Amino acid sequence: MIGIMKRDMNMWLRLTIVVAMLAGTGLILHSRGKAEVVPAAEPLGSFPSEIAQWQGATEVIPQSVLEVLGSGDFLDRIYSRSPNEPPVDLFIAYFPSQRNGSSIHSPQNCLPGNGWSPIELARVVLPGPNQTPMNVNRYVLAKDADRLLVYYWYQEHGRVVASEYWAKFYLVADSIRINRSDGALIRVMTAVGHDKGPASTDQRSLEFIQNLLPFLGKFIPG
Repeated sequence: MIGIMKRDMNMWLRLTIVVAMLAGTGLILHSRGKAEVVPAAEPLGSFPSEIAQWQGATEVIPQSVLEVLGSGDFLDRIYSRSPNEPPVDLFIAYFPSQRNGSSIHSPQNCLPGNGWSPIELARVVLPGPNQTPMNVNRYVLAKDADRLLVYYWYQEHGRVVASEYWAKFYLVADSIRINRSDGALIRVMTAVGHDKGPASTDQRSLEFIQNLLPFLGKFIPG
């Protein structure tokens, strides 16, 4: 019990430090009188609906969810390649600026609920663009006998980050260094097939991610 309390206190301490840093950054930039740099990006609505063998169908994000997400550009699209396997759900949230109160929400806060509970969370290394290693999160949720496998990461200014806290740190640093606060969350989610199990689900997700990566650059500025 004491260990859990200490862990929660450490989490809140880190979060408090990040919030204080963000507030301090805003004051510094305001005192400089510089307009924020907001790089050009293609709208997510024009994201390819065909990725390798996958064909995508866009999901309508409810207005109530958009209000929670804040000011940004969002995509929720279901990609399928065979009727014999579960589809892949791609969600991208891109924020041109995170200084007006809109910021990236961690899937660990958004996904649990409605009977779904997290049962696994790990960091894994995947081959990124140009085969550069990138750290991402592998997250598994359960509801009765059903399982969801989720891969997600934060992407900003040419950098891929798994940790929410490091993403906030780099946000502060880049706000001061290059006067930018844009950033994105990429989430790839699919159901674990009851017949083929987790290994097949991982393979499907990773194949989709490898085909997805080359398209992201036009929509998430480096």
